[in-house]
Amino acid sequence: MEETAKIKTVCGYCGTGCGLILDVDQNKIVKIRGDKDAPVNKGQTCVKGSFAYEYVHANSRLTSPLIRKAGKLVETTWDEAYQFIVEKLKEIKTQFGPDAITMFATARSTNEVNYVTQKFMRTIIGSNNIDGCNRT
Repeated sequence: MEETAKIKTVCGYCGTGCGLILDVDQNKIVKIRGDKDAPVNKGQTCVKGSFAYEYVHANSRLTSPLIRKAGKLVETTWDEAYQFIVEKLKEIKTQFGPDAITMFATARSTNEVNYVTQKFMRTIIGSNNIDGCNRT
């Protein structure tokens, strides 16, 4: 009988960065608890950090992009999805101006990713409408 693997990780739900220990059995998360050695949370977790992991293995989880065509969501390629996004952003910017577009960054991203996010918004879109979840 295989022993349940204990994997240390960092929670991705907010910017706090709590340490977690995942119990993984047959490549499936079966339990999560706080890591008592983690300096941020010292073993404590919020409800999401402890219990909101079932989405990882959900049968209804998306595995490819969807685009609405003729009123229905249909699977598509990543190339088509990115092109769709580009065209929609261009349409919105042309019709309503750059301030009609906003972007939400995340404290869980690296500084480099957040830098690219704000650079994209300011130089390509032409808007300072950037927010993030950095206030946890």
